[in-house]
Amino acid sequence: MSLLGWLNALPADEAASTFKRCCGSSKWANSMAACRPFASLEAIHAAADDQWADVGRDDVLEAFSHHPKIGSDINELRKKFAATATWSAGEQDAVSGAPEAVLLGLRDGNVAYEDRFGHIFIVCATGKSADEMLEILQKRLGNSPEVEFAIAKGEQAKITHLRLDKMEVS
Repeated sequence: MSLLGWLNALPADEAASTFKRCCGSSKWANSMAACRPFASLEAIHAAADDQWADVGRDDVLEAFSHHPKIGSDINELRKKFAATATWSAGEQDAVSGAPEAVLLGLRDGNVAYEDRFGHIFIVCATGKSADEMLEILQKRLGNSPEVEFAIAKGEQAKITHLRLDKMEVS
């Protein structure tokens, strides 16, 4: 069965669970399940953007809560985020071999970021080195809370699109 056929045929709760692996917002996942049937992968991506535009602050924060902190302990991440552990580990692969000073900078930067903005640092880490992520983190610490929330929400959208492309028939 094709991905589209499978996704369109799932019961609503299973479809929502599948979408929630891509983005941890319950409202977004339920909305995506309600948007079915999809005619194409492009239609899924378009709906993802439309539904993400309609979520509120609490929904975005819920999505953020489903992400591990970049630079955190990998074994702890596997326990907490078992459903997306493989995806998260791949997305943050560059961190695993980073120098100790960079890992400490990411850890300390995450603490400062969370203290300043009230949520974890979200960045689409795919293709970025640990040094690049640390540089981005340090730069974004200077943003206003409103600007930073909008940037983080946009980064979540990028991550969601990558994960939508990773969905598989199960």
